[in-house]
Amino acid sequence: MSFAIETKQLSKSYGPVQAVSELSLTVEPGQVFGFLGPNGAGKSTTIRMLMALQRASSGEARVLGLDPQRDDVELHRRVSYLPGDLELFARMTGRHHTDVFAQLKGGADAAFIKELAERFQVVMDRPARELSKGNRQKIGLVMAFMTKPELLILDEPTTGLDPLMQHEFERLLRETVRDGRTVFLSSHDLDEVQRVTDRIAIIKQGRMVAVGIVDDLAKTLPRQIEARFARPVSRTAFESLPGVKVTAMDGTRVALEITGDIAPVIRAIAAHEPVDVLSRHANLEELFLNTYRPSVAEEVK
Repeated sequence: MSFAIETKQLSKSYGPVQAVSELSLTVEPGQVFGFLGPNGAGKSTTIRMLMALQRASSGEARVLGLDPQRDDVELHRRVSYLPGDLELFARMTGRHHTDVFAQLKGGADAAFIKELAERFQVVMDRPARELSKGNRQKIGLVMAFMTKPELLILDEPTTGLDPLMQHEFERLLRETVRDGRTVFLSSHDLDEVQRVTDRIAIIKQGRMVAVGIVDDLAKTLPRQIEARFARPVSRTAFESLPGVKVTAMDGTRVALEITGDIAPVIRAIAAHEPVDVLSRHANLEELFLNTYRPSVAEEVK
């Protein structure tokens, strides 16, 4: 097995609606792979096909080398899936949920379940109907991680969690990949995705539009420079430079987008008594928004 997940031209349509179109991606073992897109982009449909919960219209998928449709029993034994619309049995406690899930999975280490429950401060002995969304989500996380699966597929796993629990979740992700296991993570929390993922894919209207390491993808966008000066400077000092766009100007502060050579910009800044300069590439949020910004052709329609 060379890939934890591999799809080739994977597609799913509902009548005339194309939910996923010719999706081809690979996920290496032992990494956190981020799968991004807004609601309706095709993320959940893709995940359901990987988990044999829906049949693809065309194309191929392999999960841990298994065919999701033909090998679904083996797949569900080796993979943990936390859905974005997690539902627990209202009258069952968290402990009852983990006991039943352990039986379905062929066993789990009771000491590790206890450790996870303590780390996430899970309320284990009250019926799920009495718990907040965040506490129900924490039970879902314990169930996902407790069998130490080869692959975890997590759809919006930190919904309802407070910042301390989100931090604990990120620690657990790092421990998981250090063990050589794999995480396929779909999330709207872009800051979290940027912190924990090794690679990402972004899909738009069912098609993959970007895939790679976040920093490498971000470098395809304009560099951002913000400078502060001892006294106000003229906008024309920067607008005349090739490949430079002035995005903000407020008294002694100027913000620039650079698509060309950075050296002329640095010389122009140095000529006007700068007191502070910050230069950076775009972050994941800016990359995501740029990917979804309508093209000129889309705006004309």
